[in-house]
Amino acid sequence: MTSAKPMPFNSSSAARPAPLGLLSPEEFAALGNGVVAYVKAMTSDEVKRFYPGAPHMAPGMDLFALLAADGSPILLTDSHDAATANAWEHDLQTVSLH
Repeated sequence: MTSAKPMPFNSSSAARPAPLGLLSPEEFAALGNGVVAYVKAMTSDEVKRFYPGAPHMAPGMDLFALLAADGSPILLTDSHDAATANAWEHDLQTVSLH
């Protein structure tokens, strides 16, 4: 019986992960757009600060923002359930934000 010799490792044909840093910040931010969204608890004061074009709201209100993967706002509501339901309605997978 002949023993087989080990095959040499050929690095040019081996599957390797892409090196870090190949995505531009814009490309990285766009990952998951149209597929992934997240719900973030915010106050009306934070909404005004982060999104100056938002309509006027009473200060100190507790709200929930449904945000696209790149952080752009999709929906603003006073209910976490409403934000999640809107994501599901638009076939968006919600992810936890820590």
